Amino acid sequence: MGRASAIGQHKVSCMALYEHVFLARQDLAQAQVDALAEAATKIVEDNQGKVVKTETWGLRSLAYRIAKNRKAHYVMLEIDAPAGVVAELERQTQINEDVIRYMTVKVDEHEAGPTVMMRKQERDRERRADRGERSERPRRDREEEAA
Repeated sequence: MGRASAIGQHKVSCMALYEHVFLARQDLAQAQVDALAEAATKIVEDNQGKVVKTETWGLRSLAYRIAKNRKAHYVMLEIDAPAGVVAELERQTQINEDVIRYMTVKVDEHEAGPTVMMRKQERDRERRADRGERSERPRRDREEEAA
């Protein structure tokens, strides 16, 4: 009987770790994308979950067109929450017209520090600075000036 009561006393928290990435339409302003991330955070927190980290990866080109979009705003949320929270988050994300794709993955642990995508963006910025790129203007404009 002592063993049965010991088993009953162990209440393991059923919190799991997830990464939720969504792609927002290209014609949205950055403030609107931030509002989408805040709405997702609110859904998680209202259901006893916690958003550990939010990263905005910016406007990036897609491999192929999705719903007439060639680019999309990428946002990643690291979530610590029970499974029901993810179901509700995905349900709300699915009905939002501004989100064109989303994916939630269960992970063993969250990555410490910035994700690979953020490190890649920083590395690319450093390379451009090292090369001393003169201008952000399109190449066509520079060629027209030279002519």
